[in-house]
Amino acid sequence: MPKVKVFDTAGKSVGELALNEAVFGIEPHVPSMHLVVRSYLANQRQGTQSTKTRAEVRGGGKKPWRQKGSGRARHGSRRSPIWTGGGVALGPKPRSYSFAVNKKVRRLAVKSALSSKVRDDEFKVINALELSEIKTKVIAEILATLETGKKTLIVTRAADQTVYRSARNIPGVKVSHADSLNTYEVLDCDTLLITQDAVARVEELLAPKEVAA
Repeated sequence: MPKVKVFDTAGKSVGELALNEAVFGIEPHVPSMHLVVRSYLANQRQGTQSTKTRAEVRGGGKKPWRQKGSGRARHGSRRSPIWTGGGVALGPKPRSYSFAVNKKVRRLAVKSALSSKVRDDEFKVINALELSEIKTKVIAEILATLETGKKTLIVTRAADQTVYRSARNIPGVKVSHADSLNTYEVLDCDTLLITQDAVARVEELLAPKEVAA
């Protein structure tokens, strides 16, 4: 069962926390993480790029010149893709790039990502993160004290607007909460800073449920 130190906002160790091995101590499954990250990034694409085919561009109703006798190549329309101002052959059209991933695979991927952070010592637990007011300086000082990386993901138990609005202007810092944690955000940070109660919530969501006899 993996154990991590618990820090306070002053950077002092205030104890240890035993993590659920089924969530934070599994062997990272790279294929599932790769698939989920691909799906996440694909879902971010708008897919609004569009070009006009020869049927959609303006003009071209009249044959440019007669078929034979002019000495020039045969053409039937100025809208041909080989003409300047003509249509685009095989160009992009609006489409959706998203694709679904099985729920079990998504769960395995996020557990693998969390376990890899614990294994690589990029996982830090803070006993509490409660701010009385929106103050970017306070969050910046806490991150500096805990010596987090350039890219830090702060995870709270529930959505906390005070923490979010305090941290959103700090370059490389993102804020999430236990219920919306996703594989891409976990892998994309140098340090995962999570509150102690958020750890309990993550374990509640991802740990295998015991079936009553």
